[in-house]
Amino acid sequence: MKCLTILGSTGSIGTQTLEIVALNPDQLTVFALHCDNNIDLLESQINAFAPKYALVSNVHQGEKLKERYDGKTIILVGNAEMDLIVTDPEVHIVLTSVMGSVGLIPTLKAIDCGKTIALANKETLVAAGELVMARAKDKGAQIIPVDSEHSAIFQCLQGTKHAEIDSILLTASGGPFRQRLLETFEAITLENALKHPNWSMGKKITIDSASLMNKGLEVIEAKWLFDVAPSQIKVVVHPQSIIHSMVQFNDTSVLAQLGHPDMRLPIHYALFYPSRVPSKLEPFSFAKYPTLTFEEPDFRRFPCLKLAFDALAVGGTMTTVLNAANEMAVQAFLNNKIRFVDIPKWVSTVMEKHQVISHPTLEEILDADRAARVFTLK
Repeated sequence: MKCLTILGSTGSIGTQTLEIVALNPDQLTVFALHCDNNIDLLESQINAFAPKYALVSNVHQGEKLKERYDGKTIILVGNAEMDLIVTDPEVHIVLTSVMGSVGLIPTLKAIDCGKTIALANKETLVAAGELVMARAKDKGAQIIPVDSEHSAIFQCLQGTKHAEIDSILLTASGGPFRQRLLETFEAITLENALKHPNWSMGKKITIDSASLMNKGLEVIEAKWLFDVAPSQIKVVVHPQSIIHSMVQFNDTSVLAQLGHPDMRLPIHYALFYPSRVPSKLEPFSFAKYPTLTFEEPDFRRFPCLKLAFDALAVGGTMTTVLNAANEMAVQAFLNNKIRFVDIPKWVSTVMEKHQVISHPTLEEILDADRAARVFTLK
């Protein structure tokens, strides 16, 4: 029996994780659930899965839940209580599916206790990849990627040697604007950007997918997860989202992992790794997908992808700043304060002003993150 703490249980990844738990009650159980402020959904999850703890980051919402809930689950309020639910000896796997760099500290705490990390929070490695992976190696903690692309790469690398890798081929759907005329980008609305053609996700990651910043963050994440040089990572636009990613080896062979665009598959794989356990998911049928196509990414349409490659080339705190500035810019766009085309402009400006620190400490990473957020709002 594997015991889980799920950070971000009310989000898309969290709810799908609980679907898998519900289908495998003899193998998976929930120790703790966490959300930011969606206490109505959290309460229904508490009633369904009876975790020992449930934590609400938003203090006001957490106190509301404590007042009305009268069950056996212990309600915790505020991020100061996060350590308890990720470090308890009962916990085997910490699934981190919170959005943004807020996932960094609890992930490090779990790593320090040798927990297995099912990582669906790419910003953790974008902001502090060098530090996180070094800490995991030192503590003997395993990090299993949950993002569909990195899960695909992880699966393709099973049984291979690192020296045999030629390149990592990250696939990207291209989002809703893959074929949109460049001269019309200034007219893109929030409603346009929230219509992803293949995936159903939260608002922030959907906007990142529309700008291809999400793919840029995945490029940075891949560098740290798989210990490859930036020059070994390539992006391939694959509109159908059936091939989730590929690895090309030094003999030119390419291994790919295919499947429906369904996040439950990589979640299922991460929870049961290293075993492959039968799932209730729909089997893949090639007859339903007679055509798979591939393109080069267009940096003119998607300057955010280029900014991510640039940040990775510089290294150090530059990727931290890229992530922080992007989070602030996307939030401004979601609040209708800036245009879609302003997102890369904001990020680029903050990157240009940043004084990079190579091989930063955790304190330096957090300082760079805070400073970038403050500068972005000026």
